[in-house]
Amino acid sequence: MIQLIKEPKILIYAILGGLIPAIFWLWFWLKEEDSEQTEPRILIASAFIIGGAMVMIAILLEKYSLVYLSNHTTQIIVWAAIEEILKLLGVFIIILGTNIIRKPIDYPMYFIATALGFAALENILYLIHPLDTNGTVVGLLTGNLRFLGSTLLHAIASSMVGSALGLSFYIKQYRTIYLIGGLFCAILLHSIFNFFIMKGSGENFLSVFGFLWVVTIINILIFEKLRRMGKYLPV
Repeated sequence: MIQLIKEPKILIYAILGGLIPAIFWLWFWLKEEDSEQTEPRILIASAFIIGGAMVMIAILLEKYSLVYLSNHTTQIIVWAAIEEILKLLGVFIIILGTNIIRKPIDYPMYFIATALGFAALENILYLIHPLDTNGTVVGLLTGNLRFLGSTLLHAIASSMVGSALGLSFYIKQYRTIYLIGGLFCAILLHSIFNFFIMKGSGENFLSVFGFLWVVTIINILIFEKLRRMGKYLPV
């Protein structure tokens, strides 16, 4: 902390490095929504902020879990589960007990906003150390640009849960099953990403990032289906 005060530009670079990719992806995914009936920006911003707050809880839980976890692979899976569940809870804080979900595509919008808030703060904290140690450009290269893949990962993983709930929009009796299925897929994707990034020391970044883009394209196709489903709702 003292070092950051002496070198405020380090903190500024870290904040920009965490926020800019998150805001870009938020803009990108919001463009996928129905332009005729977009989500209130105040609620999207609230979801983003709550997602960031969930990072602090995740850090505490992940540190606590180390007491019980000795296997590295198990640790990766448990940490992925902690983060995905916390992002889910963040969304529930926004939507439970309200009527803000008006159409199927609304679900992934709030999940993505929450996930990107989570990714933004996580990446800020992640970037501070390599930037502090190695300088701006070298620091980013040392980090293998992980923060870019991590931002997309969080958005896609959470959108899986949101899309699953969106697909269950008309079949509420199966919503819990869809939710569990979406959460399982999110944890699986998150675990695979972390496994290859950590095990390969970042050398597999391009392959993993390419895989994320394949999943992203699939999500865009699901978004189109959710958009069409929303057209059947009464005006």
